[in-house]
Amino acid sequence: MTEQPRDTVVAAELDEAAVEPVEDADISTRAEVEGGVVVGHDGSGCAQEALEWAAALAERAHWPLHVVRAWRIATAPQPPTWEPGYVPPITDYEKAVLADLESDVAAVLGAERAARASCHVVHAQPVRALIEAAAGADVLVVGARGRGGFAGLLLGSVSDQVTHHAPCPVTVVRSDRKG
Repeated sequence: MTEQPRDTVVAAELDEAAVEPVEDADISTRAEVEGGVVVGHDGSGCAQEALEWAAALAERAHWPLHVVRAWRIATAPQPPTWEPGYVPPITDYEKAVLADLESDVAAVLGAERAARASCHVVHAQPVRALIEAAAGADVLVVGARGRGGFAGLLLGSVSDQVTHHAPCPVTVVRSDRKG
């Protein structure tokens, strides 16, 4: 086998892995919650404001707070084990995503309030991850806009989809932020 076809095959497999969720027992492909507030968080400014709002609601209602971040290899931060010529296991990427999420939650809520929140990182498409988590929630909270998409839209694609398909009430937190 020559290098060119092998590289093409590897690139195709990586692209497929980035699109399709991995069904691996070592990583989480679903956030299962039992009541409370689920808030989607992609690291954007709007997600930070949605997290603030969701945390305040959870505290007032005495409900647990669940922060969910969907991810794929293409969106994951580089794990500390990464080095040139070495591709770390997918579990290392999951750990890096979780560390990033926990840092974002602590930055918004402070260490004490963040310690009471449950952080979930899910290797799945954002809409699927949030709708599945919402199946056990009392309310789902999302920001109006996330990191992707078109800046001129009033509502992002994820927030639009979850308002139509979530199995629980949904609150969309509007913001003056653009992303």
